[in-house]
Amino acid sequence: MRIVVKVGSSTLSYPTGRMNLRRVEALVRVLSDLKNAGHEVIFVSSGAIAMGVGKLGLSERPADIPGKQAAAAVGQCELMYTYDKLFSEHSHTVAQILLTAADIEDERRHENFKNTMLRLLEIGAIPVVNENDTVATEEIVIGDNDTLAAVVAVSVSADLLVLMSDIDGLYTADPRRDDRAEIIETVRELTPSIMELAGDSGSALGTGGMRTKLHAALLATQAGVDMIIMNGNRPERLYDAVEGRGVGTRFIGRGGNT
Repeated sequence: MRIVVKVGSSTLSYPTGRMNLRRVEALVRVLSDLKNAGHEVIFVSSGAIAMGVGKLGLSERPADIPGKQAAAAVGQCELMYTYDKLFSEHSHTVAQILLTAADIEDERRHENFKNTMLRLLEIGAIPVVNENDTVATEEIVIGDNDTLAAVVAVSVSADLLVLMSDIDGLYTADPRRDDRAEIIETVRELTPSIMELAGDSGSALGTGGMRTKLHAALLATQAGVDMIIMNGNRPERLYDAVEGRGVGTRFIGRGGNT
């Protein structure tokens, strides 16, 4: 299988902004093991700005674009240094891919991106993808890594997209406010009623929320890619996701698995 795994800032870091090393080490071990099993793995990692906030000792995430870009410049170094070190311990090589909206919207640049990704997979590397927050502005920003992960999954014709966050999946109502809320295990069609279940806000250190995840599901499933939303607090449950066992919420790609 060709698998795209996206991990949010809330999974990678503590509320302080500092990296959750125990969880990241477990995640890298599982991704490495999936690759050992013969799967092709693409890792979409949030966290550059969050890591920069922690590294710089800032009290909160910057609100202005230059501040976010500065934090991302520092944090991206921290992220890639950590991933290179941890994946190397399992004999795997990572490759950094930083994208802006222009890289996706321009046909020639998008084709170059796809060719590079496919060649990296061919030679056995694990692409680590993030938005290029150091140069992105409001005009060229993709906006969130849920959307970015879906665009990547569609671009490389992935078999499965997994979004790991601080939520267990899609619920019938907001579980923080409604004790009767139940998780929806399978979504076969993104109807208006399903889309209405989306909330607006993500975590303090991230940019995503259920709205961006359902938008990602729409992009992925329309291209025939299955997508799963699952909690990232137990990275070993990725095995269940890849092997088709029940975890989180699975969105069935059109023409995909039944």
